[in-house]
Amino acid sequence: MDDDAVFKALADPHRRQLLDRLFDRNGQTLGELCHGLEISRQAVAKHLALLEAANLLSCQWQGREKLHYLNPVPINQIAERWIGKFDQHRLRALSALKQALEGDPHG
Repeated sequence: MDDDAVFKALADPHRRQLLDRLFDRNGQTLGELCHGLEISRQAVAKHLALLEAANLLSCQWQGREKLHYLNPVPINQIAERWIGKFDQHRLRALSALKQALEGDPHG
């Protein structure tokens, strides 16, 4: 996985909005994803290409329509690698604090 590509893709608010739209309803066309956005169709297409390059999207042709699907795996990998490891320390600290406050002799 290319963390830099995923972080770059997630850095833009339009791309995050597109991912949110796919989370809400997966399998949308370019036209559907453009609806209600204040950027051009060409800009949306470029954002989708960057998301696809970062493996955050997969595409499938259905007749003449290209459907876009969210791929949550890279985001989950980022969460596990960059967020999850920090949560462990916090959880241990909270557990130790709880034990200290409750007077647990095993803590």
